[in-house]
Amino acid sequence: MSVHLINPSDNAFGTAVITPRWLFVLAAATPRSFGDPILVDESIEQLDPKTIHPGDVVGISVHTGNALRGYQVGKLAKERGATVVYGGIHATLFPGEPFERGYADHVVKGDGDIAWGNVLRDIEAESTKLVYEGGKIEGEEFLAARWDLMQKDKYMWASVQTIRGCPKHCSFCSVWRTDGQKPRQRSFENVINEIIDLRRLGFRFIALADDNFYPVTFTDLRLAEQQGDQAKLDSLRATRAERYALMAELAKLPKDMVFFTQITMESAEDTDYLDAMRKANIKGALVGVEAVTPEGLKAVYKDFNYSGDRLIQQLQTFRKHGVHVLGSFIFGLPTDKESTFNATVEVAMKAGVTFAQFVMMTPFPGTVDFGRWEKEQAAAPELVDGTPITRYWLIPTAIRPKMFTPHPSMSSDEIKTRTQGVWDRFYEWGPVWKRSSCIQNNLKGRIAFVLLSKLYRQMYAGTGISTDSARRSKAKSTARWIAAKTRLLFVSKPMPELAYPAWAPRARTMPRLTQLTALPSIIDPSS
Repeated sequence: MSVHLINPSDNAFGTAVITPRWLFVLAAATPRSFGDPILVDESIEQLDPKTIHPGDVVGISVHTGNALRGYQVGKLAKERGATVVYGGIHATLFPGEPFERGYADHVVKGDGDIAWGNVLRDIEAESTKLVYEGGKIEGEEFLAARWDLMQKDKYMWASVQTIRGCPKHCSFCSVWRTDGQKPRQRSFENVINEIIDLRRLGFRFIALADDNFYPVTFTDLRLAEQQGDQAKLDSLRATRAERYALMAELAKLPKDMVFFTQITMESAEDTDYLDAMRKANIKGALVGVEAVTPEGLKAVYKDFNYSGDRLIQQLQTFRKHGVHVLGSFIFGLPTDKESTFNATVEVAMKAGVTFAQFVMMTPFPGTVDFGRWEKEQAAAPELVDGTPITRYWLIPTAIRPKMFTPHPSMSSDEIKTRTQGVWDRFYEWGPVWKRSSCIQNNLKGRIAFVLLSKLYRQMYAGTGISTDSARRSKAKSTARWIAAKTRLLFVSKPMPELAYPAWAPRARTMPRLTQLTALPSIIDPSS
């Protein structure tokens, strides 16, 4: 029996920007008695079904954006005689769907670090359950990935996770529901050891694959103090202390290392934290701006963000403290007007945002927005080729709508066209070259910046917005060519001599900091 782990994708680019971390974590969760699992990342090359044989076990992780392709992979695996197991956020939210659509034998809900090994042992013992509850494991139980199984020549950036869960409750995000609102944090020692593993292999660009690297805000601390909740205040302070300890250790790593993460806008108010990030070589962060107007922010339950000139000042704060922003903006909110599109790109460029993504409003399962929309559709659901639009991920890509909820003043085609126009304007050659000046005295670095900007635009906007198959095909081939050239600029010399720190044992009489803590992924472009 061979074990296969497959990351489904409709778009294979030959080279990927960031490693799909779950693939290598579940490889680590595979008991050694089963041998090394066979890993397939379809964002690089699609699965060859002939590699699967009768009696094999195939694990497939699905999010909403790749669920349909995931079910196609499950069908191929079942036809080859394999046992098919699904996991991931989408399978956690809809555990029955993989059985109905994906030829599933078993489904894992929640974290797979422990549950995956249990599934394999039960299959071997012929004593299985249909659904396995992975739950929400504590940070100290998070597994380090099996990076020795990675195709090193296929990825630009590696990824390490330090925390799961998010304390926020944005209306468009499901992770605070699926992963919980109490951050679950790994010890900084385990994080650093895994990063050293990657640097020894030759990776110096690392994505800290956290949905919120800033889990404790000044507001959180103030509210706990006002409520007189000492236990909560102690827990928040412990989480914060562990963050600073991690950043202090990151700062000791080789100076050529570059880290990227995700944080909320509120971190701009905490300049000491931003300074610690800069010293730790965390040079960039995805920041959810979402909307540039007060009405738009209120619509997505994100009115803790600023708008207008205050927003520009807040975004500029990141850069002043050495953290470059990948701003994320949403179009299609009910409060959007024709003027919103130009206003958004103007804010992004005036604020000095280094990268930006402009996504069309999508109600994702598990979110407040989706629940509201599903109730509205309950009486008379709209159908597309016989499928309710509230199950849009099951509609083939070629005919799948780009907007799912009607806008009060604009058509879906108008929103799509205007969104594409914003992408095009932000990623024109002139503005991109101007932004590349953030890499000083390094022509190779500036060229890498320009190529990565163009690649980002092709991967996300070119294949994600266009519904025309010819344009999608052209975008894929262009992205494939750029990706191969860009990866060469990220190649680093391995450092096998890099030593692990000699960590002092933590006091057994005190709770581990990771136990005092409890967190959404770099969002897949198809999501």
